[in-house]
Amino acid sequence: MDLGKSLRALINKITNAPVVDEATLKSFIKELQRILIASDVNVKLVFELSKKIEKRASAGEVPKGLTMREHLLKVVYDELVSFMGTSYEPRLDRHKVLLCGLFGSGKTTSAAKVAYFYKKKGMKVGMVGADVERPAAQEQLQQLAEQIGVNYYTVKGEKEAYKVVEDALRRSKDDILIVDSAGRSAFDSRLADELSKIIRVLRPDESYLVVSGDIGQIAGKQAEEFNKLTPITGVLVTKMDGSGKGGGALSAVAATGSKIAFIGVGEKMEDLQAYDSERFVGRLLGIPDIQGLMEKVKEISESGEMQAPEEVTELTVDVFYQQLKAAKKLGPLDSVFSMMGMSDMPREVMDQGQDKLKKYESIISSMTKAERKDASLVRKSRARMERIAKGAGCELEDVRRFLSEFSKMEQMFTRFRKDRGLRKKLEKMMKGKGLPLGM
Repeated sequence: MDLGKSLRALINKITNAPVVDEATLKSFIKELQRILIASDVNVKLVFELSKKIEKRASAGEVPKGLTMREHLLKVVYDELVSFMGTSYEPRLDRHKVLLCGLFGSGKTTSAAKVAYFYKKKGMKVGMVGADVERPAAQEQLQQLAEQIGVNYYTVKGEKEAYKVVEDALRRSKDDILIVDSAGRSAFDSRLADELSKIIRVLRPDESYLVVSGDIGQIAGKQAEEFNKLTPITGVLVTKMDGSGKGGGALSAVAATGSKIAFIGVGEKMEDLQAYDSERFVGRLLGIPDIQGLMEKVKEISESGEMQAPEEVTELTVDVFYQQLKAAKKLGPLDSVFSMMGMSDMPREVMDQGQDKLKKYESIISSMTKAERKDASLVRKSRARMERIAKGAGCELEDVRRFLSEFSKMEQMFTRFRKDRGLRKKLEKMMKGKGLPLGM
């Protein structure tokens, strides 16, 4: 079951109800319990959560300025945030990190993602291939280190993982040293012995347990087992690329008292986020994460790949093309829509949007520099349109449609530049102000 989709459907049901009273509340609580249990959240935790929500939502008067409906949604949001654990603030000083976990959890790729995360923060990073059980893991980690431009350490052929770590400690001058350890199909004495030796040598400042978001409540058991061996300072949950995945895993981990440190939300190196319970729950409930979207835009703008809207003085096809290429780095359309509070956009609509953007790229690639600078050259010439359509492998009508839509963008851009009031409204929206909770 998709936890996020089910929760949003329940929220919409309450939002559209003619009246929200005690009977509606009890029905809401019952359905919430069903959804959470079906999403592999521990039954005991579900009843504890639902009791808190029912008590807060029905006790006393509704806060001034809120309707009963708004009050209920606010209570659900607050309690889910508390339920899913506290947010994590990654340390940015010099430190050593140990990644551990069972086989198949995505540990090696996660090590590289953590390295990339800290490299983007301006820190010098090194990775240690200490998985002596699986030579392919060392090769994979080395390739990833070269791909993201961080240092890599290992001792090929060495059978003792702690000796690989000792060698890395002697050679490393890095701010952050990340050690990728071996995994097993289950927690056993061999794994415990190997990790104990690494821990004695490394003395990690951070120990991250890597678990897959699709394993549900077992994540909590894994956190408890590893925590007995070494204090787990944070759990990294992989395969969280859908807003509805991993609810059971996250709640199970939070219930053990372990902190969720990072969540992997995709396959790319940049698809790793420091865990923020408010944003995660907001995405589950369909609340826009404008701040998160703007942070991504800012990051791309600062890299020089995308101009900030106020820096664009004239919208040409060429400018649009450069912005389009940079915007693709925001992630897939479903992720962007989710951050805008539109998680349940029909799949066919998103697929059509992706196809249209690809077609536009092909069309623009087939235009000359002069045509990209002045789209009217193409609008006035059927021969140019036919040449572009042939080069792009599309129909003449596709080129006409692109020119028509680009013309509308030009008009909107001109209005934006001239209308100071509109600019202020958009700026306010982009800063996340005045956005209602889940409505």
